[in-house]
Amino acid sequence: MALAPFGRRLLRVAGVDELGAYRLLRVSDPDGSAPAPGQFAMLTAEECWGGGEDERPHLPRACSYARWRDGEAHFLLEDVGPGTNRLCELRPGESLWVLGPLGVGFRAPHDARRPILLGGGVGIAPLAIWQDALLEATALLGFRDGSRAAGSTILRDPQIATDDGSVGHRGLVTELLAAELARDSHAVIYACGPAPMLEAARALCAELDVPAQLALESGMACGFGACYGCVVPRRGGGYLRVCVDGPVIDAAELERVDAHAGAPA
Repeated sequence: MALAPFGRRLLRVAGVDELGAYRLLRVSDPDGSAPAPGQFAMLTAEECWGGGEDERPHLPRACSYARWRDGEAHFLLEDVGPGTNRLCELRPGESLWVLGPLGVGFRAPHDARRPILLGGGVGIAPLAIWQDALLEATALLGFRDGSRAAGSTILRDPQIATDDGSVGHRGLVTELLAAELARDSHAVIYACGPAPMLEAARALCAELDVPAQLALESGMACGFGACYGCVVPRRGGGYLRVCVDGPVIDAAELERVDAHAGAPA
């Protein structure tokens, strides 16, 4: 699994695709290492990366690789705060600092289990590159509304649930998961999304004895495990650092998914 050296790289934006409420940022990285599905990068705009009168710098933003094609990295973004707002403002030709790939990615299915991809909101990003690697996988995606459901186009043939019923199933994406597992529970779940979705999936998989790998998200400052800002409690005691022990962590290693350990809805 590729790991970035200790040093960020200044790269250029190759393009920006609008997907409803989301932006797909395409970054030219011809000399970079191909990421493993589930890995992430720390992103920082080259200019205007700060807030307040003194432009005090924001922390870098950890973003999962959504796709890697011919030396071009894709990142799915939603404007949810000052940092992501600045990244969403980037246009082709502008530059950003990139540190990645980082972290532990998804592991392949065992025992002929069928892969089910479970995503919510902007957390669908790492499932796209994983679907590319798996070739065949059932994709279940949940969104708040139709504008966000437009992001589903980065995956092939997904089943969609929306909170408001504007697209697909009206309700929670974990309801689609429960129906899939009722039909055939010889599966392995790969999930990324809001913490309540991840916790519901973890609990359901524990009840049915279905293995699951959860891609967590937590506030990070370094990406190398030095600052301990992204820890989550480990089953049986102790902590896991999302940036180096994850972001993909076996659900069996977690007592629960804390509220801070998920992607935006």
